Amino acid sequence: MLRAWQQQCVKLAYNKYKSGGSHFLAQATPGAGKTIMAASLAKKLLDKEMIDFIVCFSPSKTISNGIEKTFSKYLECKFKGQIGDRGISLTYQSLRSVNTEFWDTLANYRVLCVFDEIHHCGGDKDDNYNAWGYHTLAIVQKAATYTLALTGTPWRSNQTPVVLATYSDPDGRIVCDYQYPLSQAVQDQVCRRPKIALIDCEKTIFSDSKNHEVFSSIHELVSSGHVGYSDVIKNIDALSHILEESVNRLTLIRKSNKRAGGLIVASSIKHANQIAQILSERFNQSANVVTYKTPDAQSVIQCFRNSSRSWIISVGMISEGTDIPRLQVCCYLSNIKTELYFRQVLGRILRTTADSHQEAWLYTFAEAKLLQFAEQIEIDIPESCTCISKNTRGNQELSGLTEKDPRSDPKGEKELMNETLAWETSARNETLLKSDNKTMPQHLCLDEFNQRVIEAFRCI
Repeated sequence: MLRAWQQQCVKLAYNKYKSGGSHFLAQATPGAGKTIMAASLAKKLLDKEMIDFIVCFSPSKTISNGIEKTFSKYLECKFKGQIGDRGISLTYQSLRSVNTEFWDTLANYRVLCVFDEIHHCGGDKDDNYNAWGYHTLAIVQKAATYTLALTGTPWRSNQTPVVLATYSDPDGRIVCDYQYPLSQAVQDQVCRRPKIALIDCEKTIFSDSKNHEVFSSIHELVSSGHVGYSDVIKNIDALSHILEESVNRLTLIRKSNKRAGGLIVASSIKHANQIAQILSERFNQSANVVTYKTPDAQSVIQCFRNSSRSWIISVGMISEGTDIPRLQVCCYLSNIKTELYFRQVLGRILRTTADSHQEAWLYTFAEAKLLQFAEQIEIDIPESCTCISKNTRGNQELSGLTEKDPRSDPKGEKELMNETLAWETSARNETLLKSDNKTMPQHLCLDEFNQRVIEAFRCI
């Protein structure tokens, strides 16, 4: 049985296609069930004999596998692109490796192309396309009868336009055919009401051969320039405190929901192993560690999804589109500080289940940007993300600060390489700091922690 919003969206998309439209953009909050809606729409188009085949694209192998299973279930057939199948699920990374004969063949049929997390594809002209945006438009022009674009966060971190999106003039705001905001999802009990706990430090002491300073907040410490945020998230005292808060919260939730799980988003593989060690030695908690270098990472995620184990630590593997509904606590310890990535990670703990206890808690440090993101979580599309920059070039900054599976493209897209560098930056910085310490020893002590909780949608 479809949720009310899914029924409405399917109806609107079908009517638009029926009346001659070829493209539909749906924005629904992360965790609302966009894939099920898309599969239901595809089934209706097949039943009405408006399409012959479906091709789905997504940014990672994890998401692609989930789409394949969902479409196979709703269409009641295999979805592997073989003879007799009704469709296929691919990653954006695989676009370059698909031969032209495949698209030439599809051009002879009526095809629905579904683009999940369309914000990964950027550009609207030759000088600002990213690689996926260029291939997306090329394929759409060649093969698609209808296109369906899905996103929970319809903007890009570098302000280039989202491919296949329409923007209003003159303010450049994105125009969606259908929107389902988090506020409505919470009211409909489709998503959990998020609570964001921001950990700060009232007493931080930094000292080296030239300085001895005391700071009253993490923001003040980082603003001083003595250390970076990456040093805070690797500090043993800070890590131990935020992990203790997270462990205590999950333990409390598991008293009424024994299968509730927790997600920790780490900044690097070394950081993930450090966190796992602290969990084990200080809190007697075991955890799965899954990274973009983990062999058969999809199986690790699947095993955790089906188990009752408490914790999974991720580096670049669990942010958007990964469906693990039993997750109810998240500890956000990533170096990536973009609103898009923050909201995608938050979405991992918002999917409702049949359990009675439906709290969702995200723990992070009170860094200035993260504090801003938390304070405006009730705004569906933040003001800072509503407009595109008409002068932005697609490769001016890291535009891929969202999760992908680097192993799914052995050649490696430029954005993907940039993102991998972002995940590993903290590990390299740590090495550089140790090198500097040989001539200028540094000491960082964080103490007297406090916590501010932002509870979104309290009036709903």
